[in-house]
Amino acid sequence: APVARIEAIRLFLAYAAYKDFTVFQMDVKKSFLNGILKEEVYVGQPSGFVSKQNPDHIYALDKALYGLKQAPQAWYDVLS
Repeated sequence: APVARIEAIRLFLAYAAYKDFTVFQMDVKKSFLNGILKEEVYVGQPSGFVSKQNPDHIYALDKALYGLKQAPQAWYDVLS
């Protein structure tokens, strides 16, 4: 997922200050959890949450998870 360069952020803030603009920010809570995966991804059960009836089960993800390599790109694709 793309990230703004610090120079672009500084330029934006300097211009906003010069023009006396009000600047707002926002945060999307759980954003990476809303990313839609393009490929099949399977995960094992995390320790401490292993099913006693099915200890060897693996699960196919419907959406991205934190720590998943594809999560930032999946969220960016949803956002754009």
